[in-house]
Amino acid sequence: MTLGPVMLDIAGTALDEADRKRLCHPQVGGVILFSRNYQNPDQLAQLCQEIHALRDPRLVVAVDHEGGRVQRFRDGFQAIPAMGHLGDLYDDEPQQAIHCAETFAWVMASELLNYGVDLSFAPVLDVANPISSVIGDRAFHKNPETVCHLANAWIRGMRRAGMEAVGKHFPGHGSVEGDSHHVMPFDRRSFAEIEALDLIPFRRVIATHLTGIMMAHVIYEQLDQRAAGYSGYWIETVLRGQLEFEGVVFSDDLSMSGAESVGGYAERARASLDAGCDILLVCNNPDGADEVLQSLQGYSSPTTQIRMIRLHGQPAEPGLFESRQWQNACNELSVFNHRLGLASSGDLFEQ
Repeated sequence: MTLGPVMLDIAGTALDEADRKRLCHPQVGGVILFSRNYQNPDQLAQLCQEIHALRDPRLVVAVDHEGGRVQRFRDGFQAIPAMGHLGDLYDDEPQQAIHCAETFAWVMASELLNYGVDLSFAPVLDVANPISSVIGDRAFHKNPETVCHLANAWIRGMRRAGMEAVGKHFPGHGSVEGDSHHVMPFDRRSFAEIEALDLIPFRRVIATHLTGIMMAHVIYEQLDQRAAGYSGYWIETVLRGQLEFEGVVFSDDLSMSGAESVGGYAERARASLDAGCDILLVCNNPDGADEVLQSLQGYSSPTTQIRMIRLHGQPAEPGLFESRQWQNACNELSVFNHRLGLASSGDLFEQ
């Protein structure tokens, strides 16, 4: 059985019969986990093992585990700081910030891989701007060159652990006020303005190494009246053509308010695929997920298949948590968090 283009969520901390049936649908290629799917590390490992055992090749298990507000697994996991804190450090000690970025990314990815998670949707490549509260300190910095330096370090750390990286949200979500989880944001800037700021990190990081990119549910109305995830202009002309990106293109969640502009779930799925997306995220709406799967009966993309196989994570090193490398890295992370007053703060996270 091949991997399909749809990535779904599941209801709880273990698979039920409805989950198993849905995940065995030929158009499913992966699972995205949320906080509700996590109790403790042992439960997570068992859940990932069960998901992986369903299919061959195995489904890709992913999570949003950026750090800061967006870290789905809490108790029993290392607390990863928001990326904006690394940007603050970069202003004073750039080499130390780069070292920390690579080290903390290695911790994040190693820990997830150890329990069977293949992929974290990171790093955020958006440029920080006070106008965007939904991005905020999820972004490394307001200077795109600084974003490039820290993002490349973050990706080195992920890859050293055995995990590929997915940058988001193309072509840039940082300069719009609206939160696309709840509204459709509009960006009224010209291409020249976007290229001179938001596209710099994407262009530079793609040239270094990036396996996946997640699209933004934003309409850049001077360029296209469709949101970027439905836009052949942004995906095929700019991302694939001008930036020469050859990796996996993810839609953002098709259940978000910013995804509603083209109609129902079947229309959203088709519009995303027609624009050039490889993988469709459909979360928190089982009926919508079923509608998407039904609408894609018979769909096949050999190119997507080749791209998706690269997303499988590598097994964690045996004895990871007893290794000196792990202990030293976690000590650095603990010192960094302590200085920020984040050592045990539940405020680090959002659901």
